[in-house]
Amino acid sequence: MKHILYPDEYLRSAYEIDYGKLYKEGCRGVIFDIDNTLVPHGAPADERAVQLFVRLKELGIDCVLLSNNKEPRVKMFSDKAGVRYIFKAGKPKPVNYRRAMELMHTDTESTVFIGDQIFTDIAGANLAGIRSILVEPMNPKEEIQIVLKRYLEKIVLFFYRRRFL
Repeated sequence: MKHILYPDEYLRSAYEIDYGKLYKEGCRGVIFDIDNTLVPHGAPADERAVQLFVRLKELGIDCVLLSNNKEPRVKMFSDKAGVRYIFKAGKPKPVNYRRAMELMHTDTESTVFIGDQIFTDIAGANLAGIRSILVEPMNPKEEIQIVLKRYLEKIVLFFYRRRFL
């Protein structure tokens, strides 16, 4: 049985993922975290993020942003990126991962989640039964509560690497 805190994959960046390969494997929907996954914490959607969503749409992959942030922050990113969103998602609770799948008309087999935090992003995706991809945080400068979680994440990643890498 899979450990709730272990991602299915651990990669450097959301921008280095082979989305064409994901599509060939049956992926039709991707749920993304925003902060430190797609842009540094609090930053608006940049050109690279906008182009990623254009590419995914061309491939036939639908997307939803899933964030624990308040609506103004998530909407600012979403408006520029042209992607639907769910704010104040309550991650790691799986309810809004399922809601995102409903919005995309996908299921656990055809959906992938991509995020940078183990205790919220990855745990929630795993609880929802979705394939999870952990990416390295884009910017080490983070809010204090996230900095504290990163210390615990290092312990989890130590055991993950020992087991899978």
